[in-house]
Amino acid sequence: MNKCSLSDFMQTLSPWLSNDYLRKVYLDDKGHILLLFRDGVQDVYHIEDCTDEQLREMLEDLKKKGISVEDSRTNT
Repeated sequence: MNKCSLSDFMQTLSPWLSNDYLRKVYLDDKGHILLLFRDGVQDVYHIEDCTDEQLREMLEDLKKKGISVEDSRTNT
């Protein structure tokens, strides 16, 4: 599991948003973010410096960019 700040996570995620490599983002019930890629690779992140509201906003932004997002805490 990768531990990082929200800004580091967004910077890491940025290149994957432009080439349709990212298939799904999943937020588990422990607050870990799983990135599921089209080639079967998975990465797990724990963002240490943000609130639940900031996580929800980030997930909504990813949805607006056309990425499938699932939040196990809200079943969306």
